[in-house]
Amino acid sequence: MNIRDLFPLVIYDDRCYLCSKFASVIHIFAKDKILIVGHYSDIGMKIKSEVFDCNYDSTKMFWFMEKNTAYGGRAAILPLFFNILTSRSREHLNYHSSSNYSQDCKTPKAFFMRTRSLFSNSKKITIKF
Repeated sequence: MNIRDLFPLVIYDDRCYLCSKFASVIHIFAKDKILIVGHYSDIGMKIKSEVFDCNYDSTKMFWFMEKNTAYGGRAAILPLFFNILTSRSREHLNYHSSSNYSQDCKTPKAFFMRTRSLFSNSKKITIKF
């Protein structure tokens, strides 16, 4: 399987309740335009191993990947929104939210921490295959 065939895609923390809800909202708006993958899923681990350096912690933010660029956190919001509005649907894309959540992610404090993290973390990486 060629990873480029999966783009555009979103990688999110599938062990976090709030992040999974965020991914569900993206799935509702994106329909079959964007593949949604968990950080800890088999395919997520494979994608991350090919895109990111081995010592880089990619789990501190969600990622939107397309063509030649990976956008993380705050940098991903506009490209993701633009892609949802302009791209065409592809064949049916499966999305399954994991239910392996920590109870820590369901608190109001966690909500504010994750929201702060979303807006404070930002990264743009050129993908080289």
